[in-house]
Amino acid sequence: MKNLQIIFVFVCVITTPAIAETRKNIVLILADDLGWADTTLFGKTSLYETPNIERLAARGMTFSNAYASPICSPTRASIMTGQNPARHGMTAPAAHLEIERFQASAGDSGPPHQKSSNVRSATRLDPSLPTLAKVLQNAGYATAHFGKWHLGREPHSALELGFDVDIPHWYGPGPKTGYLAPWDYPNLKEKAVGEHIEDRMAEEAIRWLKERDRTKPFLMNYWQFSVHAPFGAKPELIDRYRAKVERGEAQQSPTYAAMVHSLDDAVGSLIDAIDAEGIADETVIIFYSDNGGNIHCGLEEIDASGEEYITAITSNHPLRGGKGGIHEGGVRVPAVVVWPGVTKPDSRSEVRIQSNDLYPTILRMVNLTWPQGHAIDGVDFGPALHGKGMDRGPMFTYVPGHGNTPQWLPPSMSVHHGDWKLIRTFHYGDDGNHAYRLYNLRADIGENNNLASEHPDKVKTLDKLIEDYIVAADVVVPLPNRNFDPAKFDPSSIGVQAGGLKMPPPVKGSKPKQQGEPSRTNGKGLLGWAAKSATVKFDSDSLVVEVPSGRQSFITNAKLRMDGPVEFKMRVRTQAGGTGRIQWRTEAQKSFPKNGQDQSFKIVGGDWQELSVPLAVDGKLIHLRLFPPRQKQPLFIDWIEIVPNAAKPEGRKRWDFRDAKTAATRQ
Repeated sequence: MKNLQIIFVFVCVITTPAIAETRKNIVLILADDLGWADTTLFGKTSLYETPNIERLAARGMTFSNAYASPICSPTRASIMTGQNPARHGMTAPAAHLEIERFQASAGDSGPPHQKSSNVRSATRLDPSLPTLAKVLQNAGYATAHFGKWHLGREPHSALELGFDVDIPHWYGPGPKTGYLAPWDYPNLKEKAVGEHIEDRMAEEAIRWLKERDRTKPFLMNYWQFSVHAPFGAKPELIDRYRAKVERGEAQQSPTYAAMVHSLDDAVGSLIDAIDAEGIADETVIIFYSDNGGNIHCGLEEIDASGEEYITAITSNHPLRGGKGGIHEGGVRVPAVVVWPGVTKPDSRSEVRIQSNDLYPTILRMVNLTWPQGHAIDGVDFGPALHGKGMDRGPMFTYVPGHGNTPQWLPPSMSVHHGDWKLIRTFHYGDDGNHAYRLYNLRADIGENNNLASEHPDKVKTLDKLIEDYIVAADVVVPLPNRNFDPAKFDPSSIGVQAGGLKMPPPVKGSKPKQQGEPSRTNGKGLLGWAAKSATVKFDSDSLVVEVPSGRQSFITNAKLRMDGPVEFKMRVRTQAGGTGRIQWRTEAQKSFPKNGQDQSFKIVGGDWQELSVPLAVDGKLIHLRLFPPRQKQPLFIDWIEIVPNAAKPEGRKRWDFRDAKTAATRQ
């Protein structure tokens, strides 16, 4: 079956219209977490400004149906290999971990409330795979990578996978210490405090462009750090967008809008440099994003009147869901292709494309044959670039793990075909069968109406496409969970706004932070919490809070509604002991009191410990801040629990961080 698939794809390639010009330069700009509605390409935003992306679109073709995986590393691996994550096995953002794992694997057990197991992701690409950079490098191309990699550390960095240059040579999931210098990259020193990493990456890319070997065509990867966590931006830009924010709108984070602005500025710098070099007619420019917009992390912001509020990072409306999820908000992304002499300026295409299609399409751009024996799932969309219609055929998305982002679904695979999208959720039907969601995207872009029960024949037809692909690509699939306990399963939690940050009403009157001070968070969702001036992430068993030196940092929750007094409990550990504190605000208070309304606590360095801190809350608690001890070592939090007064014990709230995919519970 595999051989049949490879032969079919090869036939598609040789029948694509020949391209007269060869050996074009390739500039591949990949944004990080930029959602479909985060640019002005589709007229979906009144807050963000992306004039340079619009300027790029005016030179070429905008794709309104461009897709990626809902998580970064799988998309990046697919661009480099032309393979679907279901085939190459990298299905989670785990490539920064030390462990080297080249294949996916599935267990048969999990928590008792889950019906299926998770698939354990590969953490590295198989070194034998002919990456796009290797193929072009072997064909005489100069190759350079700038920005985020997140496909592995040495010996799996960009330098080992086909690039001559890799700056800043960083393997992590985001910028190492934030967007504004000082940084801590071993091979890249800042020029001044406050320098923006995106400005610097554009500068380094332009320097390489000017100093390159001009006898060779080139591949430039400019994979932006923006707009991934930790969230922060130039203070003057935050101030600018703070004045534009309209409270109540879906997009209302001035910090994030400022981040989008810097991303767009970098795109403009590259366009200007290519023009200045006189190579615009010889250079293909592709702009893409690695997944949908982040709607599960939150930021504490200040509006123009000085009122404090917590908001989701962005909104993908009218699409459902966001980063991490298999719905359209997680997988549909902005995309522009400028192919001189081929794409019509300021044109648009409704043809569906996917990130793994870039591999065969780019190779076709420069008249290079595909590596022999290398299975490719991507489809050459050259006809679409010529302005022709084309049927891409079925397109598969694979997310084989339990998530905890808004509109999340358990382990699933989807297929897009024609106007239809079918999602198979493994073993979540009755009696261990699969569950299905069927949408007609032309009529229902928001995936609001599940038509599976109305069109059983369509479900059967599309599900056969999924099954045939699983067999052809030898996909590792989730297995039934042998630990499943029906008594602990809550079917109402599937596919709803579970575990994500809901936008609360504004918190009025809080003391404004210093003008332009960036809010910063990181991670896969804080279960209703947000972070300020701290880097937050998940490891295998806890929430990890890292406090920058000299910063007043905290995690905060403004969604509490419980009568005081309360007992604050948590299970924590840290290598070094220290003193932290908890600050609170009640419904009757417009701001956090400066004195007398906080409670300190001490942590002993070493093993896990459970702390219980009584808080003398007088009234209804609505907003709480947890300030970790000021120390270089991170703070690990297993769980947090807040118990109200004894008269209403049913109001207890608990957030369990032991598994990043476990939703907050309310008892």
